Amino acid sequence: MAPDVLCRRTRVLVPSSNRLVTTVAWRIGDATEYALEGCVFVGGAVVQWLRDGLGLIRKSKEVEALAKSVLDNGGVYFVPAFVGLGAPHWDSYARGLIFGLTRGTTAGHLARAAVESIAYQVADLLDAMRRDCGDAVRELRVDGGGAANDSLMQFQADILQVPVVRPAVTETTALGAAYLAGLVAGFWQRDQDPSDVKRDRRFEPQMPESKARALRDRWNEAVSRSRNWEPVAPAK
Repeated sequence: MAPDVLCRRTRVLVPSSNRLVTTVAWRIGDATEYALEGCVFVGGAVVQWLRDGLGLIRKSKEVEALAKSVLDNGGVYFVPAFVGLGAPHWDSYARGLIFGLTRGTTAGHLARAAVESIAYQVADLLDAMRRDCGDAVRELRVDGGGAANDSLMQFQADILQVPVVRPAVTETTALGAAYLAGLVAGFWQRDQDPSDVKRDRRFEPQMPESKARALRDRWNEAVSRSRNWEPVAPAK
């Protein structure tokens, strides 16, 4: 799943009140549409770290099976702030944290906490999106390599308490660029909608809202402990 989240498009540049980024969604001719964007520094890359940094898996796709080898995260929370935290925190002094380790913690718990950190960060962005856009989130449409992880998609739907929709083609960013090129080249007309891509699966929330809230409260506590870890450089 891509670490960037976009919400409602508009032809008027609107600054965020919740620490998101106003960005150009696309421009065709004289028409420019803007979007609010939330940028996560380390999302799916946390799986690469499990592979290359710790050697817990040989291939990224193996993380789902390892994470499913345990029933839950065992109280382990992983904040992958390897280079600080992006939106909506913007804390360059935060550092990565794995909290809640016990003698019973296994590689499966670490993998599960790492995968869940992706969903938690997306949830943080969606909260900011809701406040900025003023709209209820009816569903989340996902793309990217992480979208192939069924367990992650289900957990994302549970944490957000909204459906998560995965397209048949998960490289939607590249597909969208191709669609825009087709519009500019005249291959499609402006009144056509080539972006209505085929859906692969829709994940409905299955977790009680009270449990989802409790899990996010613990995540928020972990994030608060990771913040401002590096000392602030003295002013020259």
